[in-house]
Amino acid sequence: MGLGDKISNKTEDMTGKAKEGTGKATGNESLEAEGKGDQASASIKDGVEKVKDAAKDVKDAFKK
Repeated sequence: MGLGDKISNKTEDMTGKAKEGTGKATGNESLEAEGKGDQASASIKDGVEKVKDAAKDVKDAFKK
């Protein structure tokens, strides 16, 4: 996973946590849900990047 992807995904996750917390504190269910959605999206993107990294590692192992 590239450093840029890691930073982007972490930023999205942190933004989601902030939105969720703000939504809970203000009673704004829509903002809270949006925050949870942002966190889920970041988590999925992290998973996809990890699969890509694993596939690359396997590919590299067969080249040796």
